Amino acid sequence: MGEYSKALSSYERSLEIRKIALPPNHPSLASSYNNIASVYDNMGDYSKALSSYERSLDIQKIALPPNHPDLATSYNNIAMVYSHMGEYSKALSSYERSLEIRKIALPPNHPLLATSYNNIAMVYDKMGEYSKALSSLERSLEILKIALAPNHPLLATSYNNIGGMYNNMGEYSKALSSYERSLEIFKIALPPNHPSLATSYNNIGMVYSHMGEYSKALSSYERSLEIRKIALPPNHPSLASSYNNIGMAYSHMGEYSKALSSYERSLEIFKIALPPNHPDLATSYNNIAMVYDNMGEHSKALSSYERSLEISKIALPPNHPDLATSYNNIGGMYNNMGEYSKALSSHERSLEIRKIALPPNHPDFAQSYNNIAMVYDNMGEYSKALSSYERSLEILRKSVPSTHPHLVLVKGNIEDLRNRF
Repeated sequence: MGEYSKALSSYERSLEIRKIALPPNHPSLASSYNNIASVYDNMGDYSKALSSYERSLDIQKIALPPNHPDLATSYNNIAMVYSHMGEYSKALSSYERSLEIRKIALPPNHPLLATSYNNIAMVYDKMGEYSKALSSLERSLEILKIALAPNHPLLATSYNNIGGMYNNMGEYSKALSSYERSLEIFKIALPPNHPSLATSYNNIGMVYSHMGEYSKALSSYERSLEIRKIALPPNHPSLASSYNNIGMAYSHMGEYSKALSSYERSLEIFKIALPPNHPDLATSYNNIAMVYDNMGEHSKALSSYERSLEISKIALPPNHPDLATSYNNIGGMYNNMGEYSKALSSHERSLEIRKIALPPNHPDFAQSYNNIAMVYDNMGEYSKALSSYERSLEILRKSVPSTHPHLVLVKGNIEDLRNRF
């Protein structure tokens, strides 16, 4: 129901009674701390959630055998909070410890093993290691198909996450198919305003956006936001994500004032809900910068891009795709400002990272080659520009529909250059 303050009050009252009635390391006390932590996590108060989960684990280590399933649950929950806080190496370590315990304690196709594989995959996703993430998600789905009813919500979650991996890898038709299968199951299994339905609509909107179908994307994002406003607290990070994605759709459609308003609302919520160097803050600054760029306010754009990069360097591994995005966008600003050597350096750094982090025909490669070509064009090095444009077009023909705006753009750039060169 999303009534987190009432839930927190009840759990805290239960804890008070248990502290009086039970020995100090009784397992029921651990359950109370776990439940309190769960509420804080849903409210986006991650530091309080982590503290309560760790207190629960301390009690369980004393009260339970070393491979008891409840210990695995605690490690899993601690990992979840670390992931929300952007501390991915700590999250991965805790998720793997949880999986080790569950392999000993549970039957081989127990749903909790699937949960462990799913959660490990989510961390790999955030670290930019998509092939490892997809492998873990497929293992999770195999288990769930054996263990659960065909319309169980966990199957929907599994399809949703697989869709996310395909989306990150640039395989948009596979992503859309998986997200739509997830939504079908959620509609059967859940209440009409459940947050998971909002997540499905949000993710479908994201794929439509990547495919260049921005009106469909906006419609899905707005449906997601409607559900989240009903289901979640007013400063929950998921609301910020919805405003961010709506801003992105408006930006693609050229409605920049609406885009800027949505992005700024997203940033306001993230500043309240998240640690100061969380990757989602970097994304907000990046998106605000893109709108300023489109509005021709290049100095404001460059400032926001650089703030985004500062946060990303702290929060992410050195070859994460989001760092490539930051360098790419900074390169674009320098190009617009006529500082071509700085622009070329930034675009080449972006391409270097993408070559490490992404599959060889990912659409982001096309973006890098297109932008490098634009700089060479502005520098008067037309043969180098043409070579990079053609490389961009080659990748786009393999990765996006023939009507995609980016493909049309690159074709136009090549035609324009040939008319001049």
